[in-house]
Amino acid sequence: MTLAESLARELDGTRDWTLRLIADLQGDDWTFAPAPGLAHSTWLCGHLAVSQHLLIHVRCLGSGLLEEDFTRHFPIGGPVPSTTEHAYPPVRVILARMADVHARTLVAVRGMSAALLAEPAFGKDGAPHPHYRDKFGAVAHCNRHEAFHAGQLAFIRRLRGKAFLR
Repeated sequence: MTLAESLARELDGTRDWTLRLIADLQGDDWTFAPAPGLAHSTWLCGHLAVSQHLLIHVRCLGSGLLEEDFTRHFPIGGPVPSTTEHAYPPVRVILARMADVHARTLVAVRGMSAALLAEPAFGKDGAPHPHYRDKFGAVAHCNRHEAFHAGQLAFIRRLRGKAFLR
């Protein structure tokens, strides 16, 4: 197994976990936030699609997949607006984008050579990123980032009375 195949396998395994965590969400489960300004499942899923788009396609490959009218709903930093404060895309649209970006990401990552993975990768505006130095690190960070947010989804599930998942 190549390094790229191993990275793709890890990304896909983490996504499988994320999908299990959201599989039984319905109605208000999607909009519930643990406290004002904290992430809700709608935002988290959109944010995961945008993050994968940025970390893999923009930072590593130099071209994005998502249009700005979608990405603008899911910025990093600051409080997360509730669904009553902000008009997010419908959950079905978010989930479709999430699936499309992920499928295209797996193809892209599997096609990355060891030389490409060793190239430097930067954050926004070409500045160094605090979590990675090279494209291998950007892909690995994408996986860690999703696992972190999957933990938030698991917490939201439990607050909503959903069963513990393993």
